[in-house]
Amino acid sequence: MDLLGVYARQPEMEALMRFPRSKMVTKVIVFALIVYAGISLIAIRGRIEAARDDLGDVRRAVAELELSNAELEYEIENYNDPAVIAGIARSSLGLVLPGEIVFYDSGSGQEAVD
Repeated sequence: MDLLGVYARQPEMEALMRFPRSKMVTKVIVFALIVYAGISLIAIRGRIEAARDDLGDVRRAVAELELSNAELEYEIENYNDPAVIAGIARSSLGLVLPGEIVFYDSGSGQEAVD
């Protein structure tokens, strides 16, 4: 083969050499994108689980507040009822009826009335 034939084929050889490299680059890019998508999905799943836990906590807090509101509404509607007045006096003011004995539990921090 003459020298001219080798130089004439050189662009063809370079084109053939570039094509496998571009395939490899494409494969690496696709692999990197798949890895990135997988990591992103794992992170998103973790955030979803954390949000579900937060939602459960918020629902419990709402239920507690609704119960507290119902108790307060009952107290407002029945503010003249002697039982409600006695309950408020006991819980808020720490008052007791004459003749009652109060026991203090030093372990729990709560008082018991007998």
